[in-house]
Amino acid sequence: MELATKQGRRPSLASLRTAAVAAGAWILCWAGRAALTLRRRWRTSLQFRTVLVTLVIAFIAVVGVGAILANQIANGLFQERLQQAKQESARGVTQVQASFDNADLSDLPSVSTYVRDTLKLLEVGGADDTRKYLMVKIPGQTNSLAVTSSDSGGVTTVIIPDELRKTVQTHASGQFWQSIPLPTGPSATHPAIAMGSQVNLLGTNYELYLIYDLNTAQTTLNYIQSVMWLVGAMLLMLIGAMVWYVTRNVVAPVRQAAEVSEKLAEGELQERLAVTGEDEMARLAISFNRMATSLQEQITALGTLSQMQQRFVSDVSHELRTPLTTVRMAAEVLFDARESFDPINKRSAELLYHQVERFQSLLADLLEISRFDAGAAVLDVESAEMFSILHNVIEGATPVAEATGSELSVVSGIPGGCVLDVDPRRIDRILRNLVMNALEHGEGRPVQVFVAADRHAVSVAVRDHGIGMSAADVSRVFDRFWRADPARARTTGGSGLGLSIAMEDTRLHGGWLEAWGREGEGSCFRLTLPRHSGTVLEHSPMHLPPDGDGSTAGAVSLHHGPVTTATGSIGVVGALGAGAVTTATGSIAIVRALEAAEPPAGPDRPDAPAKEATQ
Repeated sequence: MELATKQGRRPSLASLRTAAVAAGAWILCWAGRAALTLRRRWRTSLQFRTVLVTLVIAFIAVVGVGAILANQIANGLFQERLQQAKQESARGVTQVQASFDNADLSDLPSVSTYVRDTLKLLEVGGADDTRKYLMVKIPGQTNSLAVTSSDSGGVTTVIIPDELRKTVQTHASGQFWQSIPLPTGPSATHPAIAMGSQVNLLGTNYELYLIYDLNTAQTTLNYIQSVMWLVGAMLLMLIGAMVWYVTRNVVAPVRQAAEVSEKLAEGELQERLAVTGEDEMARLAISFNRMATSLQEQITALGTLSQMQQRFVSDVSHELRTPLTTVRMAAEVLFDARESFDPINKRSAELLYHQVERFQSLLADLLEISRFDAGAAVLDVESAEMFSILHNVIEGATPVAEATGSELSVVSGIPGGCVLDVDPRRIDRILRNLVMNALEHGEGRPVQVFVAADRHAVSVAVRDHGIGMSAADVSRVFDRFWRADPARARTTGGSGLGLSIAMEDTRLHGGWLEAWGREGEGSCFRLTLPRHSGTVLEHSPMHLPPDGDGSTAGAVSLHHGPVTTATGSIGVVGALGAGAVTTATGSIAIVRALEAAEPPAGPDRPDAPAKEATQ
């Protein structure tokens, strides 16, 4: 079809090139999508892989067997036709030579006529009606009665290979053969065999060639090969259909079981497999349904029990609030009047007051846990400054740090502020819990708070160098009421629910709360939060633990008097909150080590320490 524009003109070369490029791009895109589809099917479908592998193996086997059979048949047909050609050629050459021996000729025209009439006898009486002949005088002979050449059907010496001619010219007896292409048209050829021998006429030696056309045998061979390939294709289709049917009967129940399993995992416990027949697959379906029913009953029972436990905790917590308020009021009265008591009653009043305080904290934690279990906990998200929250945490933990003798320090690799979308109350509770736990278990050794951030996440890690934890302890540290050493008393009066509540608060924010510990080397808790609400975390900007060797170099110490680093005395660099923090015992400057134009230590810089504050 001729391409033309609306005006009837042919398109330009540039437009044709553009169209060709677009077509090529479309073909490549289609091929790429097809390849991706096949790759996905290969990965996800057992039936597809089985059928494809079986077809590939069957194709290789059919091609191999077909090639061997075709070669054997072709060789058999050729050898049979070659033997026929040898026999007919030997008989024809004998007849021609006998006729030439009896010839009595005296002029060249009569010799030419005699040769032509004699050689025409070779065209009849053979098994192949298309046999041709050619007689050529051997070069180098001089005879006035010698015939130059005689041919049949336009056959000339051009089609005779030089190798065959040299062999015939040098051997006075015997017959020789070679396969040749026999021209049958302007560009068409047939396979043929050229049989060559020497004959003598009136003292002159000639090359006599008999040409046997093998087109009939080639046609037979082509027909046999086409039948073989057709049978092979039908065999491949039959094998593919059989494998597909067999694998379908096996894979279909497995696929159904996988789909039902996925639904069961998603909570659709009423799903069951259809049972058909009495074979192995039917028994598998029956066993699977029994298992699903058992799981449904157990999960339902556990869910009912869990709801009862949650309701019990919630009801008990609410019911205890009223009597606890009364007991607390009485304890406060006794505590305020303890100076007028004798030493024994004074100590009893103090113990009563502190234990009531601890009981009230435990009750508050139980109420919070019940809200988490009921799904009633919600976030009050707002933009908050992490260092402002950390300031309040440090302020509240300072008396405990003074009591335990631990040096509390902050290491930050953030040159400016750190604003993120969080619920400040819950983040304050998480950090306060982590810092208080570190002080309690730090055994008077330094406790460090590391802060790092990038564009997507903020990490705060609390590191102590106390008793540490084993791998088994780390795996259970967030369990409710769990303690690494049940005999160890809680020096700060914790309820045992702090880390569990911290984990639930972290999950509400879509963050990570991770623990690391090593016995005798301390422990570290890393809190990672997304900067923006709803963002899915993919990494943390800080390693766990952030100070792999436990070194405190570069940390800014928080204590009474001058603020110091590992290299000496410095002044106040920057406040974590507004102004300085004041306690009952004096003023404490809370400072932050800043890194100028240096990224925080993180996955890309695992060994990058925080820089010391500028003097």
